[in-house]
Amino acid sequence: VAKKSFHPSGVIRPTIGMPGTRRPTHAGSWYTADCRSLNGELSGWLAEAQATVPGACRAIIAPHAGYSFSGPTAAWAYKHIQVEGVKRIFLLGPSHNLYSPKCLLSGCDDYATPLGRVPIDAEINRALAATKLFDEMQLSVDEREHSLEMHLPYIMHVMGDRPYTLVPIMVGALNEAAEEKYGKLLAPYLADPQNLFVISSDFCHWGDRFNYTPYDRSQGDICQYIEALDRQGMAHIEAIDARGFAKYQRDFGNTICGRHPIAVLLHALEATTQEAKRHDLKFVRYAQSSPCRTPEDSSVSYASAIITSTSS
Repeated sequence: VAKKSFHPSGVIRPTIGMPGTRRPTHAGSWYTADCRSLNGELSGWLAEAQATVPGACRAIIAPHAGYSFSGPTAAWAYKHIQVEGVKRIFLLGPSHNLYSPKCLLSGCDDYATPLGRVPIDAEINRALAATKLFDEMQLSVDEREHSLEMHLPYIMHVMGDRPYTLVPIMVGALNEAAEEKYGKLLAPYLADPQNLFVISSDFCHWGDRFNYTPYDRSQGDICQYIEALDRQGMAHIEAIDARGFAKYQRDFGNTICGRHPIAVLLHALEATTQEAKRHDLKFVRYAQSSPCRTPEDSSVSYASAIITSTSS
């Protein structure tokens, strides 16, 4: 890996394109590192999932937890992807380890996985860096983050031997104005049918270990309350209502770790709708890691959504 000039914030100031490979640092723990076993698991989950939304898939929202928890739910999103014509995949995920008020680009040449390597789109990275709105991740920050890596095996599996490039974007703790700004910036890329967007997010993290334990007994058991809470947010997302989703987050503070990438997507969808495109967004699968019934329990929710577009 070439030498890099490190910034004390954990960010490299834009010198996009320095060579290097991001290692699959979560392989062997969050998912199997064995190529054959991994392909078998992905094939099995995809075989069990159903493609329930017609039309050309333009984007998906899918979870990023360990595969034993979220792999089957993610399959419902990846089941809908039609790979023909896809030349580039934008992968947006939240930052769990580094605070930044901006979005960050990877400085690597490619991302390694147990299934092979995915090349980074250097041309798009340069174009995005030229806007001066992005910082660049240190390799160590990139490799600590799981929200991007957990999608790579699924992406490689469904894309097969077709050539494509990847644009990984780590989305920081954006304010609402920044969410809109990045959404509008990415809207033209979303409008290009050669691009597919993958939005990485888990939903409610409930329990003392997450410092989040709201509960309304009128909703039934805790797990039923969590689902009702999640589905309120999912309704705003399905309506492609960025401002409604932001208000929901202000009102409830739901621990949706990918709320900022989701908000960027909603603003991008709103911007492309203004350009004579109509989008349909539908959640196709919802699950929880375990059913919470007592205050001592904890769980993480997972949801998969499909975004299709048609001319208006």
